[in-house]
Amino acid sequence: MIFDSFTEAQSMLLWSTFAIALVMGAVVNKTNFCTMGAVSDAVNMGDWGRMRAWLLAIVVALVGVIVLEAAGMVAANDAFPPYRMGQLVWAENLLGGFIFGIGMTLASGCGNKCLIRIGGGNIKSIMVLLIIGVIAYFMVNPFPGSDQTLMSILFIDWIRPLAVNVGPYQDLGSLVSRDNAEMARLVIGGVIALALLVFVLKSAEFRSSFDNILGGVVVGLCVVGAWYITSNLYINIEDEAVALRHAVTPDYWDMYTDFHEGIEEKPVAAPLSPQSFTFINPMGQTVGYAAQGFDSSLLTFGIMSVFGVILGSLLWSLLSKGFRIEWFAGFKDFLNHFIGAVLMGFGGVLAMGCTVGQAITGVSTLAVGSIITFIAIVFGSALTMKIQYYKMVYEEEATFGKALITALVDMRLLPASMRKLEAV
Repeated sequence: MIFDSFTEAQSMLLWSTFAIALVMGAVVNKTNFCTMGAVSDAVNMGDWGRMRAWLLAIVVALVGVIVLEAAGMVAANDAFPPYRMGQLVWAENLLGGFIFGIGMTLASGCGNKCLIRIGGGNIKSIMVLLIIGVIAYFMVNPFPGSDQTLMSILFIDWIRPLAVNVGPYQDLGSLVSRDNAEMARLVIGGVIALALLVFVLKSAEFRSSFDNILGGVVVGLCVVGAWYITSNLYINIEDEAVALRHAVTPDYWDMYTDFHEGIEEKPVAAPLSPQSFTFINPMGQTVGYAAQGFDSSLLTFGIMSVFGVILGSLLWSLLSKGFRIEWFAGFKDFLNHFIGAVLMGFGGVLAMGCTVGQAITGVSTLAVGSIITFIAIVFGSALTMKIQYYKMVYEEEATFGKALITALVDMRLLPASMRKLEAV
């Protein structure tokens, strides 16, 4: 898609994002596609239906990205955030994912689910969004009058030195065959996708569930659609098709002014790069956008995705007559959501994504860091659910320590002899 001006190309980016996010919001609401719910169903009830829907979304996104990338229609190597960057920040992925998993369990849902709940009338999710947004914003933006961010104050000095340089890119294809990474991605991605698809479709109950299949397929396609749109926006500059992200470099922006006439301040390149859905950092962008007076020049892919998902969910809630105002059940409910939101704000930025941003969008690039984050999120969430369950069943008898040890025994991470509470 080639445009004659920067404004036209940027408008296409923003409104296409909004439209795709609108569809995602409506379908996620309609099908009850929920990543935290997927973990909860599997851990507490042995029901893998929604987990299979999540894995189906990963399959669709993975196949879409590796095929389109091989055809030159997706530029995942240039993504924002840089999923495939050569520096593998495994400790940040692991810790951030684990913290995020705990947080989403306490707050009754991940970032995407928070937006869906807001569209459905859940007022307490507005508080969750604001807390996540403020923390996410200051994790990457300095405090007023300072050059320090939450990330630099709390994490950078001790966790970034643990990063490992694995070469130009960290995706499985590049690690296996640096000279022929594209073919390696097709083979590895195809094998992973096929294995996951076999597991997903193995369940007759899942195959008969229209909502689970619809949710997985549509979410996966939305992720692929966003990758495609953001990778194929070009501006005609002196009869040369220049990628949107490259048009803001000095070589073009400063030398050729006709294509951006009327725009006073040069946009930042990163938010114009190829990307797809993630929701924690965009919540921070949305809070910053609101704090700066809703200046339209500050609109980004992330902000439009937040608005699109909320509106899509709202529209489905109204059409299905499922819109319900919901508030905190009590102080404990408020405290859980507050703590959960704080943990998601820190964890989502530290891990560079959430259950959609890393586990679907990131995994679709075959990035090792995304796979680590996905595992860490599921582990953090599952462990938290087991601890909550034992404390609920045994009440005073189940101290946090006993519940934790027993949960780890259940997950086969500690020997059975260490069990403190009887299995229930």
